Amino acid sequence: MKKAAKTDFDVIIVGGGLVGASLACALATLKSGNALKIAVIENYMFDDTQQPSFDSRTVALSYSSKEIFNSLGLWDKIKALGACPIKEIHISDRGHLGLSHLRATEQNTDALGFVVENQYLGQALHQRIHEVDNITLFCPAELKTFNIENDNANVEIVVDDKVQLLTASLLVAADGGQSFIREQADVKTSARDYQQTAIITNVACDKAHHNIAYERFTDTGPLALLPLNDCDDTSNRYSLVWTLKNNQLDQYLILNDDDFLAALQKRFGERAGTFIKTGKRVSYPLSLMRTKETVRARLAIIGNAAHTVHPVAGQGFNLGLRDVASLAQIIAEAHQQQNDIGDIYYLKMYESWRQRDLMQTMLSTDSLVRMFTTRFPPVVVARNMALLALDMLPGLKKQIGRQAMGFVGKASRLARGLPLS
Repeated sequence: MKKAAKTDFDVIIVGGGLVGASLACALATLKSGNALKIAVIENYMFDDTQQPSFDSRTVALSYSSKEIFNSLGLWDKIKALGACPIKEIHISDRGHLGLSHLRATEQNTDALGFVVENQYLGQALHQRIHEVDNITLFCPAELKTFNIENDNANVEIVVDDKVQLLTASLLVAADGGQSFIREQADVKTSARDYQQTAIITNVACDKAHHNIAYERFTDTGPLALLPLNDCDDTSNRYSLVWTLKNNQLDQYLILNDDDFLAALQKRFGERAGTFIKTGKRVSYPLSLMRTKETVRARLAIIGNAAHTVHPVAGQGFNLGLRDVASLAQIIAEAHQQQNDIGDIYYLKMYESWRQRDLMQTMLSTDSLVRMFTTRFPPVVVARNMALLALDMLPGLKKQIGRQAMGFVGKASRLARGLPLS
């Protein structure tokens, strides 16, 4: 394999949100003798309200994502800031008898996943970035141009009104769904607009949540309640993700808090108790998108820059974090062999590795949305029979639980609790 040319950095990561910062922290774990020089370029300061990765939203971390963070030495910090274990997922179909449960005890584990506020993940990641000496953070910095050449990738950025030119063996696009790099590189995508928008807020009930998450399917889309931290026997706060058709959105956003809670209660039912408080509401349009390619020589596209999925199963960030763990492992192996980490040979290995997980996750989330929003009677009967039968099919139930926990296809070293090297 070709040896790498001399560059300012080994890897330049464009995007310092959750996915980009996770990749930087993963690559920084290589032992000092093999240390990589990493640059992270981010538009917004960590505490800037315009930084979309670190806003007031929450993420449902799958169990494999927890293992990845644990392998990076970050889980104890995240857990201390606030990580609520999901011990049971209650699945129902509004207006029908279909009902099932997934339980951590059925998987012989303490939790199926964990609910963490984005700002806590960001705090843990950026603290680590500032602690290590082989990551250089350019923030706030604006990416002006980039260019892929035979021996390196180079970027032109503006920092403090000064133009800087940086070179690296590998450029990683982790700059989100509106990726500048993806657009400028003319990477083709396929997409589907669900014509749905998610209202996201926090709500409190008059009953403790006991670490139960709810996924309730309705004719406008899924409605999810995710238990929040302070997880003792009295904790009663949830993160709400309520999917609505686009033409319904305004009527729910303009409601006062009492009327919004009443509408939510009518839609969700009484299983979690009575809703008594709500926070600020924000909304996000929902779509399915994937790139036609995720790698080129000296370029890798990861996270939301490469794919977005419906939040129905809470797999968006988890999918991106599995990108991180796989790409970091491929880079580490090439670097330890003193080969060129930007060589297309290694990047194609990464792309091939991620195909099964990506396709299976996109297919399953898209199928759930289609199946549970249709009113076609035979499909309605079939899906409810499937939900009722799930509790009587332990083998299938365990398999579905494993997928929900993020164990799809070949697991990375980090997801198996092992270091990169």
